[in-house]
Amino acid sequence: MIGKSEKIAVGLSGGKDSATMLYLMKKFFSDVDIVAISVDEGISGYRDESIKKAEEFCKSINVEHHTVSFNDKLGFSLDDIKTDNFCTHCGVFRRSLLNKKAYELRADKLAVAHNMDDEVQSILMNIFRGDILKFQRLGAKPPSIGDEKLVPRIKPLRDIPEKEVKLYAILNSIPYHDGECPHSFNNVRRDVQKIINDMEERYAGTKFQIISFYDKINPMVRPSSERVLGRCKMCGEASSAGICRACVL
Repeated sequence: MIGKSEKIAVGLSGGKDSATMLYLMKKFFSDVDIVAISVDEGISGYRDESIKKAEEFCKSINVEHHTVSFNDKLGFSLDDIKTDNFCTHCGVFRRSLLNKKAYELRADKLAVAHNMDDEVQSILMNIFRGDILKFQRLGAKPPSIGDEKLVPRIKPLRDIPEKEVKLYAILNSIPYHDGECPHSFNNVRRDVQKIINDMEERYAGTKFQIISFYDKINPMVRPSSERVLGRCKMCGEASSAGICRACVL
Protein backbone atom coordinates (compact mmCIF):
# COMPACT_ATOMS: atom_id res chain seq x y z
CA MET A 1 0.00 0.00 0.00
CA ILE A 2 2.81 2.42 0.85
CA GLY A 3 5.94 3.01 -1.18
CA LYS A 4 9.25 4.48 -0.06
CA SER A 5 9.45 8.28 0.14
CA GLU A 6 5.74 8.71 -0.54
CA LYS A 7 3.64 11.42 1.06
CA ILE A 8 0.68 9.94 2.91
CA ALA A 9 -2.28 12.01 4.07
CA VAL A 10 -4.00 10.41 7.06
CA GLY A 11 -7.69 11.07 7.67
CA LEU A 12 -7.67 11.79 11.41
CA SER A 13 -11.01 12.09 13.20
CA GLY A 14 -9.47 11.84 16.65
CA GLY A 15 -11.21 8.54 17.39
CA LYS A 16 -9.52 5.26 18.30
CA ASP A 17 -9.20 3.90 14.74
CA SER A 18 -7.63 6.92 13.07
CA ALA A 19 -5.41 7.71 16.08
CA THR A 20 -4.12 4.12 16.14
CA MET A 21 -3.53 4.14 12.38
CA LEU A 22 -1.51 7.36 12.62
CA TYR A 23 0.47 5.98 15.59
CA LEU A 24 1.36 2.80 13.68
CA MET A 25 2.31 4.62 10.49
CA LYS A 26 4.52 7.06 12.40
CA LYS A 27 6.13 4.13 14.26
CA PHE A 28 6.91 1.89 11.28
CA PHE A 29 7.41 4.23 8.29
CA SER A 30 10.40 6.46 9.02
CA ASP A 31 11.00 7.19 5.30
CA VAL A 32 7.43 8.33 4.59
CA ASP A 33 6.19 11.93 4.80
CA ILE A 34 3.01 11.81 6.92
CA VAL A 35 0.46 14.61 7.27
CA ALA A 36 -2.88 14.44 9.08
CA ILE A 37 -6.20 15.91 7.94
CA SER A 38 -9.23 16.37 10.20
CA VAL A 39 -12.69 17.34 8.97
CA ASP A 40 -14.84 19.53 11.22
CA GLU A 41 -18.42 18.79 10.22
CA GLY A 42 -19.75 21.24 12.81
CA ILE A 43 -21.41 18.68 15.10
CA SER A 44 -22.20 20.48 18.34
CA GLY A 45 -20.78 18.92 21.51
CA TYR A 46 -18.93 16.20 19.60
CA ARG A 47 -16.46 17.24 16.93
CA ASP A 48 -14.76 20.06 18.87
CA GLU A 49 -13.46 17.61 21.46
CA SER A 50 -12.26 15.03 18.92
CA ILE A 51 -10.37 17.63 16.84
CA LYS A 52 -8.76 18.97 19.99
CA LYS A 53 -7.54 15.42 20.73
CA ALA A 54 -6.29 15.08 17.15
CA GLU A 55 -4.35 18.36 17.32
CA GLU A 56 -2.73 17.47 20.64
CA PHE A 57 -1.80 13.99 19.43
CA CYS A 58 -0.22 15.28 16.20
CA LYS A 59 1.79 17.82 18.16
CA SER A 60 3.05 15.13 20.56
CA ILE A 61 4.35 12.90 17.73
CA ASN A 62 5.50 15.75 15.46
CA VAL A 63 3.03 15.27 12.62
CA GLU A 64 1.79 18.18 10.50
CA HIS A 65 -1.93 18.65 11.08
CA HIS A 66 -4.61 20.36 8.97
CA THR A 67 -8.31 20.94 9.65
CA VAL A 68 -10.96 21.63 7.01
CA SER A 69 -14.49 22.53 8.00
CA PHE A 70 -17.93 22.24 6.46
CA ASN A 71 -18.65 25.86 7.41
CA ASP A 72 -15.56 27.22 5.66
CA LYS A 73 -15.76 25.08 2.54
CA LEU A 74 -19.50 24.47 2.12
CA GLY A 75 -21.06 27.40 3.96
CA PHE A 76 -23.02 25.29 6.46
CA SER A 77 -22.48 22.73 9.21
CA LEU A 78 -23.87 19.20 9.44
CA ASP A 79 -26.16 20.40 12.23
CA ASP A 80 -27.67 22.91 9.78
CA ILE A 81 -28.84 20.22 7.37
CA LYS A 82 -32.53 19.30 7.56
CA THR A 83 -32.56 15.58 6.84
CA ASP A 84 -33.36 12.19 8.34
CA ASN A 85 -30.20 10.75 6.79
CA PHE A 86 -27.25 12.68 8.17
CA CYS A 87 -24.74 9.90 7.43
CA THR A 88 -25.29 10.05 3.65
CA HIS A 89 -24.67 13.79 3.52
CA CYS A 90 -21.81 13.66 6.01
CA GLY A 91 -20.02 10.80 4.24
CA VAL A 92 -20.19 12.42 0.80
CA PHE A 93 -19.08 15.86 1.97
CA ARG A 94 -16.36 14.49 4.28
CA ARG A 95 -14.86 12.28 1.55
CA SER A 96 -14.91 15.21 -0.86
CA LEU A 97 -13.13 17.59 1.55
CA LEU A 98 -10.56 14.96 2.59
CA ASN A 99 -9.72 14.26 -1.04
CA LYS A 100 -9.48 17.95 -1.98
CA LYS A 101 -7.15 18.68 0.94
CA ALA A 102 -5.00 15.61 0.25
CA TYR A 103 -4.71 16.71 -3.39
CA GLU A 104 -3.85 20.26 -2.31
CA LEU A 105 -1.09 18.85 -0.07
CA ARG A 106 0.21 16.76 -3.03
CA ALA A 107 -0.24 13.50 -1.17
CA ASP A 108 0.45 10.24 -3.02
CA LYS A 109 -2.14 8.31 -0.97
CA LEU A 110 -4.97 9.06 1.43
CA ALA A 111 -5.12 6.62 4.36
CA VAL A 112 -8.52 6.11 6.00
CA ALA A 113 -9.03 4.16 9.23
CA HIS A 114 -11.68 1.64 8.19
CA ASN A 115 -11.30 -1.45 10.38
CA MET A 116 -12.54 -4.99 9.68
CA ASP A 117 -15.96 -4.29 11.19
CA ASP A 118 -16.41 -1.23 8.94
CA GLU A 119 -15.40 -3.22 5.86
CA VAL A 120 -17.69 -6.16 6.63
CA GLN A 121 -20.59 -3.73 7.10
CA SER A 122 -19.82 -2.09 3.75
CA ILE A 123 -19.68 -5.47 1.98
CA LEU A 124 -23.12 -6.48 3.24
CA MET A 125 -24.65 -3.02 2.74
CA ASN A 126 -23.65 -3.02 -0.92
CA ILE A 127 -25.03 -6.54 -1.35
CA PHE A 128 -28.34 -5.48 0.22
CA ARG A 129 -28.49 -2.43 -2.05
CA GLY A 130 -27.30 -4.28 -5.16
CA ASP A 131 -24.64 -1.61 -5.66
CA ILE A 132 -22.05 -3.43 -7.77
CA LEU A 133 -19.94 -0.32 -8.47
CA LYS A 134 -19.30 0.38 -4.77
CA PHE A 135 -18.91 -3.35 -4.12
CA GLN A 136 -16.10 -3.45 -6.71
CA ARG A 137 -14.25 -0.59 -5.01
CA LEU A 138 -13.94 -2.18 -1.56
CA GLY A 139 -10.72 -3.72 -0.25
CA ALA A 140 -7.58 -2.49 1.49
CA LYS A 141 -6.37 -0.85 -1.71
CA PRO A 142 -9.34 -0.01 -3.96
CA PRO A 143 -8.86 -0.06 -7.75
CA SER A 144 -7.24 3.04 -9.20
CA ILE A 145 -9.21 5.65 -11.12
CA GLY A 146 -7.57 7.52 -13.95
CA ASP A 147 -7.92 11.04 -12.60
CA GLU A 148 -5.16 13.13 -11.07
CA LYS A 149 -7.61 14.94 -8.80
CA LEU A 150 -8.61 11.74 -7.01
CA VAL A 151 -5.95 10.75 -4.46
CA PRO A 152 -5.79 6.91 -4.17
CA ARG A 153 -7.25 5.70 -0.87
CA ILE A 154 -5.80 2.93 1.28
CA LYS A 155 -7.14 1.18 4.40
CA PRO A 156 -4.21 0.00 6.56
CA LEU A 157 -6.50 -1.31 9.35
CA ARG A 158 -8.94 -3.09 7.07
CA ASP A 159 -8.05 -6.60 8.35
CA ILE A 160 -8.03 -5.67 12.06
CA PRO A 161 -11.23 -6.17 14.14
CA GLU A 162 -12.53 -3.06 15.90
CA LYS A 163 -12.09 -4.55 19.38
CA GLU A 164 -8.41 -5.27 18.69
CA VAL A 165 -7.83 -1.72 17.46
CA LYS A 166 -9.33 -0.35 20.68
CA LEU A 167 -7.32 -2.77 22.83
CA TYR A 168 -4.10 -1.75 21.06
CA ALA A 169 -4.91 1.94 21.62
CA ILE A 170 -5.51 1.35 25.33
CA LEU A 171 -2.38 -0.79 25.84
CA ASN A 172 -0.20 1.79 24.08
CA SER A 173 -1.81 4.81 25.78
CA ILE A 174 -2.80 6.35 22.45
CA PRO A 175 -4.98 9.41 23.18
CA TYR A 176 -8.34 9.37 21.41
CA HIS A 177 -11.84 10.76 21.73
CA ASP A 178 -14.19 8.01 22.89
CA GLY A 179 -17.52 9.46 21.82
CA GLU A 180 -20.15 8.70 19.17
CA CYS A 181 -21.73 11.08 16.71
CA PRO A 182 -25.26 12.04 17.88
CA HIS A 183 -26.49 11.78 14.28
CA SER A 184 -25.20 8.24 13.63
CA PHE A 185 -27.86 6.03 15.18
CA ASN A 186 -30.78 5.94 12.74
CA ASN A 187 -29.23 4.48 9.59
CA VAL A 188 -28.67 1.27 7.60
CA ARG A 189 -25.08 0.81 8.80
CA ARG A 190 -26.21 0.61 12.43
CA ASP A 191 -28.77 -2.06 11.55
CA VAL A 192 -26.21 -4.06 9.56
CA GLN A 193 -23.70 -3.67 12.42
CA LYS A 194 -26.21 -5.24 14.83
CA ILE A 195 -26.87 -8.17 12.46
CA ILE A 196 -23.15 -8.88 12.04
CA ASN A 197 -22.35 -8.57 15.75
CA ASP A 198 -25.20 -10.94 16.62
CA MET A 199 -23.88 -13.45 14.06
CA GLU A 200 -20.32 -13.07 15.36
CA GLU A 201 -21.48 -13.72 18.92
CA ARG A 202 -23.31 -16.89 17.88
CA TYR A 203 -20.81 -18.05 15.23
CA ALA A 204 -17.29 -16.86 16.07
CA GLY A 205 -15.23 -15.99 13.01
CA THR A 206 -18.13 -14.71 10.90
CA LYS A 207 -16.42 -11.37 10.22
CA PHE A 208 -13.18 -13.04 9.13
CA GLN A 209 -15.15 -15.37 6.83
CA ILE A 210 -16.98 -12.46 5.15
CA ILE A 211 -13.69 -10.62 4.55
CA SER A 212 -12.08 -13.83 3.23
CA PHE A 213 -15.06 -14.45 0.92
CA TYR A 214 -14.83 -10.93 -0.49
CA ASP A 215 -11.09 -11.24 -1.13
CA LYS A 216 -11.63 -14.53 -2.99
CA ILE A 217 -14.27 -13.13 -5.34
CA ASN A 218 -12.67 -9.69 -5.66
CA PRO A 219 -10.52 -10.56 -8.72
CA MET A 220 -13.70 -11.73 -10.49
CA VAL A 221 -15.76 -8.60 -9.80
CA ARG A 222 -13.13 -5.89 -10.20
CA PRO A 223 -13.19 -3.96 -13.49
CA SER A 224 -10.65 -5.21 -16.05
CA SER A 225 -9.43 -1.70 -16.89
CA GLU A 226 -8.80 1.57 -15.04
CA ARG A 227 -11.95 3.61 -14.57
CA VAL A 228 -11.87 7.03 -16.23
CA LEU A 229 -14.12 9.80 -14.93
CA GLY A 230 -15.38 13.06 -16.33
CA ARG A 231 -15.69 16.45 -14.63
CA CYS A 232 -18.59 17.81 -12.57
CA LYS A 233 -20.29 20.68 -14.43
CA MET A 234 -20.72 22.63 -11.20
CA CYS A 235 -17.46 22.27 -9.25
CA GLY A 236 -15.01 20.78 -11.78
CA GLU A 237 -14.10 17.81 -9.58
CA ALA A 238 -13.88 14.25 -10.88
CA SER A 239 -17.30 12.63 -11.30
CA SER A 240 -18.92 9.62 -12.98
CA ALA A 241 -22.00 11.76 -13.69
CA GLY A 242 -22.57 15.21 -15.12
CA ILE A 243 -22.95 16.60 -11.61
CA CYS A 244 -21.04 15.01 -8.73
CA ARG A 245 -22.79 13.58 -5.66
CA ALA A 246 -21.56 16.39 -3.40
CA CYS A 247 -23.05 19.07 -5.65
CA VAL A 248 -26.32 17.13 -6.02
CA LEU A 249 -26.69 17.02 -2.23
